[in-house]
Amino acid sequence: MPRDEKEWKEKLTPEQYAVLRRKGTEAPFSGKLEASADGTYRCVACGNPLFSADAKFDSGTGWPSFDQALPGSIRESSDDAHGMHRVEVTCSRCGSHLGHVFDDGPTKTGMRYCINSVCLG
Repeated sequence: MPRDEKEWKEKLTPEQYAVLRRKGTEAPFSGKLEASADGTYRCVACGNPLFSADAKFDSGTGWPSFDQALPGSIRESSDDAHGMHRVEVTCSRCGSHLGHVFDDGPTKTGMRYCINSVCLG
């Protein structure tokens, strides 16, 4: 795993770097997304398993949405940027920004992990 930002820039595409390491957001409805053969979505930066394909649902927002993360796979922290309060989701292994989580999901968990597709591999 890269040890500094120079190594991250070399490992990731410019779009991945902007989202994962600089906390950017990809344009809605722009991403392509495929689960691995075992039905797991992983952090593209470090390979950490994050979400099961069984947890994915169509939120209509333009970003992949999941109703739960795999145990221990993510960290959540307060994000008050851009004049609003949100909960940021980062990879528990490499600390890369993945997206945000909201409590407005339509499934029984009530959660909507809104994740940038460029973060998932």
